[in-house]
Amino acid sequence: MVAAGAERQSGRASTRLFGTDGVRGVANRDLTAELALDLSVAAAHVLAQAGAFEGHRPLAVVGRDPRASGEFLEAAVVAGLASAGVDVLRLGVLPTPAVAYLTAELDADLGVVLSASHNPMPDNGIKFLARGGQKLPDELEDAVEARLGESWTRPIGRDVGRVRDYPEGLHRYVDHVLQTTNQRLDGMRVVVDCAHGAASVASPLVLQRAGAEVITIGCEPDGLNINDGCGSTEIEALRAAVRAHGADAGIAHDGDADRCLAVDATGEVVDGDQILAILALAWQEAGRLAKNTVVATVMSNLGLKLALAPHGISVVETAVGDRYVLEAMRAGGYVLGGEQSGHIVMLDYATTGDGILTGLQLLARMAATGKPLAELARVVQRLPQVLRNVAGVDKSRAGTDPALLAELAAAEAELAGRGRVLLRPSGTEPVVRVMVEATSETEAEKIADRLADAVRRYLGR
Repeated sequence: MVAAGAERQSGRASTRLFGTDGVRGVANRDLTAELALDLSVAAAHVLAQAGAFEGHRPLAVVGRDPRASGEFLEAAVVAGLASAGVDVLRLGVLPTPAVAYLTAELDADLGVVLSASHNPMPDNGIKFLARGGQKLPDELEDAVEARLGESWTRPIGRDVGRVRDYPEGLHRYVDHVLQTTNQRLDGMRVVVDCAHGAASVASPLVLQRAGAEVITIGCEPDGLNINDGCGSTEIEALRAAVRAHGADAGIAHDGDADRCLAVDATGEVVDGDQILAILALAWQEAGRLAKNTVVATVMSNLGLKLALAPHGISVVETAVGDRYVLEAMRAGGYVLGGEQSGHIVMLDYATTGDGILTGLQLLARMAATGKPLAELARVVQRLPQVLRNVAGVDKSRAGTDPALLAELAAAEAELAGRGRVLLRPSGTEPVVRVMVEATSETEAEKIADRLADAVRRYLGR
C-alpha cells in the first residue's frame, strides 16, 4: 500500500514550511536565526488574533535540546517573542514532553521547543505548542506561515516582553513523572542511553528516585554529539552495556526524549509495538484502557494486532506520526497509543509522546509482575519486517508515479495473505521509506530491495 506523506495526508501542500513535527532543516542554512525570530513574532500575532491572550499579559515557555545551534536559535525565538510583547520563561535544555507538560502546568499561552529529535546534529527544528501543551493545529500553523514578514506595530516601554530563566522546570517535570506510579524499582539495575540529548539529566534522575540502580551511557552532551552512535536510533551500544553490566533492562531515548525503546537482559531489542502491547495489557488489567482500544500507525507490525486480539483489545490505525496518533486518540476518546519507533502516548499523563514516562511505566510493569522484560515482550510475535530508507529522490511523487505504483501492486500480489508492503515519503527527512512484512526475513529483504531500486529508478532526480 502507498501511505501518502504527512503533508499530503492532512491535505497540505508539500511545499508547506511546517512538516509533521514543526519546522525542521539544517540549522543556519534552512533554519536561520532570522527565520526563528520571524516565526516567533508571527506565532505571537496569530495567537493574539485568535484571542489566546485576551485579558492578560501573554506568557511563553521555551525549551531546547543540547545542540549547539539551539543556543542561537533559542536567543532568536526569545527575542522574537519578547519583542512582540510576550513574557518568556527560558527552560534551558529539557525534553520535549517536559516543555509540553510545563506549558500546561504553568498555564502558559505558548510553548516552544527547539529540537530536531532523532535527526543528526547539524539539523534543528522549531515546534510550537498551544495552551495546555497541545501541538498547534494545522490551520494555526498555516496562519503563522502566512504572516511571516508582515509589517506590525511594535510595543514599547513596559509593553515589551520580559525574559527570565526557570531552572525549577526540571524538578517539576521529574516530580510529575514519578507521580504516575506507586510502583518502586528497588533492586532493579537499568542502563539508560540518553543519546547525549535532552534527557541526559531527567531520565536517570527519574529512575534513581524510583529506586533503580542506574548506569548511564550517552549522557554527556557537548552540543555536538547528540544522536551520534547512541540513543534509540543506534541501539547497539545499549545492548552491549546491558549485557556487560548484567542489567535487568536498558532504556534508549532519542535526542528530545519523546521516544523510548528498550533492551531486555539478553540484549534483545523491545520496540514500540511490544511496549505498547505490554502497557495495553497492564492498563486493561487495571481497568484503565478506555474502550479496550489502542491507537497505532500503519507501520506497526501485524504481530501487535494478533497479540491484542485474543484479549479483546482493538487497534485503530493512523498515518505515521505521533500527531496523527494523538488526533485519533482525542477523536475516539482513547488513552493509549504509539508508534513502533517508540513514541508512546499516555493521555492520562501527557499531551505528547514521553520517553521518560514510558521507560518508567515499562519498568514498573516488570517490577509489579516480577517478570523479566523478555517474557513480557513475548506477547508480540513479530513478523519479519524490513525497512529501506531511499534518499536522493523526489518524495513528492511517491504516491503518484504510475510505474512505481505498478511495481508496488506486483509486490502486494506476491505477498497476498502472507504479509504486506508500505511505501511512504518521510514527513521529517528527505527520504522515501519502503517497509515490507513477510513470513520470512529473506523474502521481506528481497522484495524491499526490489522496491527500493524501483524508487530510485522512477523517482530519481
